[in-house]
Amino acid sequence: MIIVSATLDFATEADRDRAVTLTTSVQLATRTEEAGCHAYCFAADPAVPTRIQVYELWEDEGSLVAHFKHANYEAMKDALGGVGIVGTEIRCTRSGATNRFTTRRECRAKRSSTIRLPPRLLEASLRLL
Repeated sequence: MIIVSATLDFATEADRDRAVTLTTSVQLATRTEEAGCHAYCFAADPAVPTRIQVYELWEDEGSLVAHFKHANYEAMKDALGGVGIVGTEIRCTRSGATNRFTTRRECRAKRSSTIRLPPRLLEASLRLL
């Protein structure tokens, strides 16, 4: 599994709220149309009023790479292109575990490793932000 976690920071709470609204249909389309997508959520951070928390879960690297070539990804770039993003942080992690855990200790016992996307795809994803 590939886990993408990110933050998108905006100049104002209104900009953040507009971004959530503009991306809702693309989020749903990504979840339902793209093979290998288990989760795709851009949600308002309840503790930081100008931030979106991003969580994506992909079956494997191939499905994430395909996402960067999909029309939904282009639609997301278009939607976020004019809403005033002022900062970002993106992290991709490969998880070797596919089990669901019920305790923190079980979760911490499993290892994960950072993955490297091909430079062209990483640059494309960063241009979005």
